[in-house]
Amino acid sequence: MTDTTVTRPRRIRYLVWSAVGAGLLLVAAANYHLVYVAIASQPDCVEHVRTGQGAGDRGLFAAAKSSCSFK
Repeated sequence: MTDTTVTRPRRIRYLVWSAVGAGLLLVAAANYHLVYVAIASQPDCVEHVRTGQGAGDRGLFAAAKSSCSFK
C-alpha cells in the first residue's frame, strides 16, 4: 500500500464531515433567525372589519377578537 491510498480516504472523510458540520451550522443559524424574528417583531395593528360593524354583517371576514383598539 502506498501513502496516497491511505491519505485519500482520510481526506474524503474529512471533507464529508466538514460538509455535514457546515450544513448543521447553516440549519442552526436559520432556526435562530426564525426564532429571533418571531420574538422581536411586533406588527402594528391593521384596520379591519369588526364583527357587527360595517360590512361585517354581509359575510366578510372579521377578526374574532381584536387586541387593537381604534378610536
